[in-house]
Amino acid sequence: METPLEHILTSSYKDEMITFMWAHPEFFNEAIQLAISDKQPYAWRAAWLLWSCMEDNDKRILTYISKIIESIKTKKDGHQRELLKILLRMELNEEQEGHIFNTSLDLWEKINKVPSVRFTAFKFIIKIAKKHSDLSNEIAFFTQTQYLDTLSPGVNRSIKKMIKDFKS
Repeated sequence: METPLEHILTSSYKDEMITFMWAHPEFFNEAIQLAISDKQPYAWRAAWLLWSCMEDNDKRILTYISKIIESIKTKKDGHQRELLKILLRMELNEEQEGHIFNTSLDLWEKINKVPSVRFTAFKFIIKIAKKHSDLSNEIAFFTQTQYLDTLSPGVNRSIKKMIKDFKS
């Protein structure tokens, strides 16, 4: 049997979903649990919705960060992107940064992945490399032509701009 949140996720437009979440904060933890689950069609949608309903460094998500990072590896492309977007809004500790950096590099290296997933993973790589200057050599390696050639022209331009901004 569908929960009220599951019903909203499959029967409403995004504005209605957001309104529901603000009116019923008691469903926030269920949304997190769904987002890290494999329960489709709800899981991807829950992650997509959470990003719109959370605050930067949202306290309700803090205890789930490691589970979110771990779950990314087993998800499909769009779901991975939405989970990464949630984590981009969170402050991570060094151990979590190390795990998400490695996960993001793995996603970035998979040149057949959807460009939006690779783009979001690259945002994480840059974010962490800015904090840890010893990683800048890795940025140079992972921005060689073979990693950029399979990207759409728009994503390619955005990546090159991020690289330029990172170097300056």
